[in-house]
Amino acid sequence: MPDSEPIFLLLPSILSLILFFILIKRKQRRYNLPPGNMGWPFIGETIGYLRPYSATSVVSADAGLNKFILQNEGRLFECSYPRSIGGILGKWSMLVLVGDMHRDMRIISLNFLSNARLRTHLLREVGKHTLLVLNTWKEKCIFSAQDEAKKFTFNLMAKNIMSMDPGHPETEQLKKEYVTFMKGVVSAPLNLPGTAYRKALQSRSTILKFIEKKMEVRIRKMKEGKENLEEDDLLEWVLKHSNLSTEQILDLILSLLFAGHETSSVAITLAIYFLPGCPSAIQQLREEHLEIARAKNQSGETELNWDDYKKMEFTQCVINETLRLGNVVRFLHRKALKDVRYK
Repeated sequence: MPDSEPIFLLLPSILSLILFFILIKRKQRRYNLPPGNMGWPFIGETIGYLRPYSATSVVSADAGLNKFILQNEGRLFECSYPRSIGGILGKWSMLVLVGDMHRDMRIISLNFLSNARLRTHLLREVGKHTLLVLNTWKEKCIFSAQDEAKKFTFNLMAKNIMSMDPGHPETEQLKKEYVTFMKGVVSAPLNLPGTAYRKALQSRSTILKFIEKKMEVRIRKMKEGKENLEEDDLLEWVLKHSNLSTEQILDLILSLLFAGHETSSVAITLAIYFLPGCPSAIQQLREEHLEIARAKNQSGETELNWDDYKKMEFTQCVINETLRLGNVVRFLHRKALKDVRYK
């Protein structure tokens, strides 16, 4: 027994060395695999995959089942975001609400973004902010398409939601807070010092205080009878045409800033990523836009109008194909409201 005692004492060290060499050997192998982490030996990343879920989760790649789920929205299934998203966006966020309250919030957003506003106000803003981004590009410079797309969409949303001008110090400060906020949206919901989730909650608080100050200024102007046509934005519209509480308005504004910015910037980036794989599509896209540009030059017009956008039929096909191949709404789950039997 005394002779075997040193062996038992050394056993943990021996096992640790064996595990260490296995991990080193695995890293040295070169498999034809996509980039990413292989995880732990034997169990891979199973624990990390299951950790966020309190119940059984099913990942479906079956078109029939997916269509069935979407068709039964509100009856058999409802939207369900990860807990971190709900905690950061707020309980009144349109992205986490379900039922009647979600419908009411959605109606408010759609009423603001009416067809008439899309054709006039928003159309001009899109052209203006596109040129602002393009004009910052220097000849033969290298830049990140994703960063440029995010810059464009953030400035566009900030302008239409709160009449904030691009490049202004308060706009840049809000953008900085928003970047920190976004990093914590899909992080583990650990409210501990130094974690992305804690930093995101702090940024959320800063952003909401900023929006609330804007609200207070607008309300004071409205009480004094001071109409400001330059502030024809969502914040102004909600204050005038809804009965939402301050907390509900804050969560609505934040959720629309999040939703509008993320989906649009990802779609633009994915289009840029997919198009080089199809040179004929790039050529057809270029021809369609050059034809519209020539017609505008002949008429002496400079700004695109609604009729010009309706002529971009192939462009719409490119957008639809981008949305089909890519995924602009990440982390959106469906929760079964009751036991469901399918086939």
